[in-house]
Amino acid sequence: MTLPNDVVDALARQDAARFCTAILPAVSRTFALGIKVLPGDLGQAVLDAYLLCRIADTVEDAPGIDPDIKAALFDDFLAAFDDREALDRFNAGVQQLPGELAHLTLTQNTPLVLAHFAALPEGTRGVVRKWVTEMAVGMRKFVLLYPNGIRIQTIAEYQEYCYYVAGTVGYMLTDLWHEHSPSIGPKRYAILRERCRAFAEALQTVNILKDVAVDAEQENSVYVPEELLQAHGSTQSRILAPELIASNREALSQLIKLAWHDLEEALIYLLDIPRRAVSIRLFCILPLLLAYATLRDLVQSTAMLKPGGAVKISRREVKSLLMAGSMLVMSNSGVRWLVARVRRRSFELGIAG
Repeated sequence: MTLPNDVVDALARQDAARFCTAILPAVSRTFALGIKVLPGDLGQAVLDAYLLCRIADTVEDAPGIDPDIKAALFDDFLAAFDDREALDRFNAGVQQLPGELAHLTLTQNTPLVLAHFAALPEGTRGVVRKWVTEMAVGMRKFVLLYPNGIRIQTIAEYQEYCYYVAGTVGYMLTDLWHEHSPSIGPKRYAILRERCRAFAEALQTVNILKDVAVDAEQENSVYVPEELLQAHGSTQSRILAPELIASNREALSQLIKLAWHDLEEALIYLLDIPRRAVSIRLFCILPLLLAYATLRDLVQSTAMLKPGGAVKISRREVKSLLMAGSMLVMSNSGVRWLVARVRRRSFELGIAG
């Protein structure tokens, strides 16, 4: 794998703004599409927030690294917001981390991300820093709790983990909507905050379900609770065992049920965003539609429980959902129709190319 030319060029120039914009599609195509539609400081805030969260996630996921070293990296990462020496230590410490090239390139250039972040208004920086801190503190806790690779034990612990790595993002985004969108005043903000955690955690649970094998093989992490697997005659150590594929699939049923519930809450969250905040609606609709489509296919699949397997919807459907979501996003009834349609079967328009 090679880095896109615009990333290489931005690095050569040490151009923080260009680097942050260029690296985003390399670490998340879905969020890159959404962030493009957000205006001004809000767009920059969500861009920088996503990159900071991805940096923390790269530290958490790095396989084969002593948990005490990871904990120290988290400490330096959080101190780096206003301590140059901590930033230097963090930047030196992450140079040898293993992982995906794009994620490592991002993490190894944290000073550029923080330089871009520093240009945001003080209040906006405070919102992002608060929730990135909450996320990183939770990740640090789980890294130390499971020094040989994360092994979630119970549903309650699963929900705690999802709060730290995803629920925090839901709160952060909603706080940013309130700060930057005139149409999201105190009353609407309070309504959105009731479901913002479910919005983010729905996406997280779908990602966990579709990537069971990827997480176990590449990151040495099993997020399916041990109590669910044991209840169906399996264990986390045998989650990819061919002879237990039916049992392991049954063990996922409670997480699938949780994902459907949170997706319905996430849909209400989207519909509660005022139509005047069209850019925010556009940001939210694509990941929500992709999660519905992925969960639809996942219910009928065992690919995620086979070595090297994962559940992915087609590129054609992704393009179709992007187009249809953009056209219908201003209509609550249109969005509900589209979601109901996606839940039933693959949604593909006649798209050339």
